[in-house]
Amino acid sequence: MNYLVVILLFLVLLTSSSLAQPANGVSKEGKSSSAATNSDVDLLAKAVFAAHGGDKLKKMKTLVIRGAVDVTSSAFPQAIAGGFATVISGSRYILDIQTPFQSLKQVFDGETTTSSLPGITLPPVTSLGFPMLPRLGDSGYVVSALPEAKRKQKGFRMTGPDGFFTDFLIDEKTNLIRAYESSYEFNGRSFSTSVEVDKNRIVDGITIPEKYSQRFDLGGISAYSSFKAKEILVNSEIDSAVFSTLK
Repeated sequence: MNYLVVILLFLVLLTSSSLAQPANGVSKEGKSSSAATNSDVDLLAKAVFAAHGGDKLKKMKTLVIRGAVDVTSSAFPQAIAGGFATVISGSRYILDIQTPFQSLKQVFDGETTTSSLPGITLPPVTSLGFPMLPRLGDSGYVVSALPEAKRKQKGFRMTGPDGFFTDFLIDEKTNLIRAYESSYEFNGRSFSTSVEVDKNRIVDGITIPEKYSQRFDLGGISAYSSFKAKEILVNSEIDSAVFSTLK
């Protein structure tokens, strides 16, 4: 059961929107399609960036998300209900997960990451998925066409300076992210994840995924989750003391 909870924690990390420190991992790059020119792809990425808030998204300083999640897996089909919260300010963050079986709190104070579960330190929250989007245009973040297998879909790939990448699939009418997919290696293990966005919420001019489903593959085990954010706060005042490392 604890193993399933760890998978859940990865899911939350991969979909929490924030501005955190670099990851230590290597993406499993695919070949990009040449069907679209660099100019076309850049224009699409900028349109998606604008649809999600543009300059307001770029200037976002703090983010608080609280909500609920249900998770199942190929090994344990019964849904496990839990709650999650993320608190982010600049490079600092708190991840707090509560379930009936296991809870975890992880804190990054700007220099050191600590966890309430000894031996479990999860990767940072911004190297994959929606959290990459605010970094568009930053040094080291590269936009390219989708790989050949996905070229019939509207979208683009974004790769960070750490080598992690995300393939963003875009709604034809709104230019909002409708799904995203990633595959990568972390600590010598191969992972892949895919997200389908069901509903967004606009908070202070920023469009943030509010309800979404996710598949997470780890070798022979797959986990499935349904997330729903109940509270999303942007640029609220956060006391620096809350980011004190765990003792």
